[in-house]
Amino acid sequence: MKDTYFITGISTEVGKTIASAIITEALEADYWKPIQAGELDNSDTHKVTGLTSNQKTVFHPSAYNLKTPMSPHAAANIDGVTISVKKMKVPTTKNNLVIEGAGGLLVPLNENETIADLIQPTDKVIIVSRHYLGSINHTLLTVEALKSRNLNIHGILFSGAEHPTTEKIIATMSGVTILGRIEEEPYFDQNVVKEYAAILKSKL
Repeated sequence: MKDTYFITGISTEVGKTIASAIITEALEADYWKPIQAGELDNSDTHKVTGLTSNQKTVFHPSAYNLKTPMSPHAAANIDGVTISVKKMKVPTTKNNLVIEGAGGLLVPLNENETIADLIQPTDKVIIVSRHYLGSINHTLLTVEALKSRNLNIHGILFSGAEHPTTEKIIATMSGVTILGRIEEEPYFDQNVVKEYAAILKSKL
């Protein structure tokens, strides 16, 4: 039986898309971004496609492509559409599947639903955490929110420059497996992603 990995972040711009590309490459998994808000000509799906090089991955179209780079509920309102979790069908595949969320876990999709409502109990959730002032709080809150929903936290993946005291207290207080780190690289291309994929594969 194949697995579904849901990639969420502790905030926006923490490295979810790079992490998604690396995990997709490591598993030669399919990839799906349910909601894309803004950057439609250079979407996260475009970026992951450009960063992966295996021949097995299938890139599934987003359920919602919104024009404005805002919270999905607000971007949808501008476009005159209403996002509904029930209307989003997870792609059918015999392969492993990587799903990339939008922003953090409680980003609203409409007045009643958030990104968390997209996650199924069987999904392996990977939290991407990046150090900044407040990131410990945001990481632990994300862990608590997932636990309160009885969702399956597969691990935390750190992104960016190492910050030992921050990472140690997150590991200690959360009790969550630390999968590894994506360093602050000067650039990411297919070769760099492939190198990280080889390192992380055994942890996934």
